[in-house]
Amino acid sequence: MTETIVVLTEEPLNSADLRNLELLASEGTMFNVLIPEDTKRNLVLDFLDNLSLLDVAAAFRELLHGQPSADEAKTEAEEAKRLSIEALAGSRLAGTVEIVGDDAVSALVDHVRRHPVDRAVVITTPHAVEDTFHTDWANRAQDKLGIPVLHLYSGSGYIGDS
Repeated sequence: MTETIVVLTEEPLNSADLRNLELLASEGTMFNVLIPEDTKRNLVLDFLDNLSLLDVAAAFRELLHGQPSADEAKTEAEEAKRLSIEALAGSRLAGTVEIVGDDAVSALVDHVRRHPVDRAVVITTPHAVEDTFHTDWANRAQDKLGIPVLHLYSGSGYIGDS
């Protein structure tokens, strides 16, 4: 029986993410990867997240840059899609990659309601404020879906608290 796992990611899939997904996969597992066009970022939270990671330069650079334009967000999402497709193709995993609107959690919930999905996985970078107060994508999706959502930190084997 084929299992389907939907993956919502804010970053292109990388080798560590693929290793983590391989641990979840059985023979015939199909992955549906969703990448949001992130046009409505919370700049204050992004600033605090970067500071919590001691990345002061990135914190101020992103704060001064402001919200990405629709074109910038689309370009970033298309590049993340291209890289994720390449990563999947170079692995033993089968799946599709699609760009969704900028409300990532709603896109995940809509996808799960429209398609038969066995599990949901959210891959993000650490977000100190959201993770601490359980307002991250994984917690919000779990609340809306009513099913467990695995939260992985991109590029690592660390599991978020959802």
